[in-house]
Amino acid sequence: MRALVASALVLSAGTAATAATQAPTAPPRINVLDVQPKGLAPTKPLHVEFVVEVNRFGQVARVRSIKASHDVPFDTHTYGNALQAFIRTPDGHVLVGTYRLVYDYDPKTKMVKRDVALIKAGGVNPDAKGAADDMMEIARHNHGHTPPPSLTVTPGPIPSVNIHRMPDLPQVMKTPSH
Repeated sequence: MRALVASALVLSAGTAATAATQAPTAPPRINVLDVQPKGLAPTKPLHVEFVVEVNRFGQVARVRSIKASHDVPFDTHTYGNALQAFIRTPDGHVLVGTYRLVYDYDPKTKMVKRDVALIKAGGVNPDAKGAADDMMEIARHNHGHTPPPSLTVTPGPIPSVNIHRMPDLPQVMKTPSH
């Protein structure tokens, strides 16, 4: 009889605890724009112009010239964007030639507006490799090579990790920390 009463108390305590816990809720949404530091954004309007060559795929193949804004981080970001740009007509066709890419930053809205204008159709190599593709090929080519001697670290013991001897999560959870 005592065992029956004890088991009834355990079951009732478990159901009361289950009823008291709520269903898990989604984590609160975070507005990334509110979290970003405001001091990093430029406080004055910025304007950069690039003259670029576009191949038959619409990829920027080369940057011919730059009119910089003299804000180095902004110029660097827009240059990287220009190298990766695809320029096509609204219906998806490509007009091979030279284009002007303009980036304007508005400090009030903290937005960058990009504008594209055709300078001259033709006059470029339509089969030129895209600038981004060319950089990726260089990176793949250099990945397997050792750095020049000036960039190597002095020799020393190389740390090694045997992945087969690493503990799994249940083992780590049971191991006491000291």
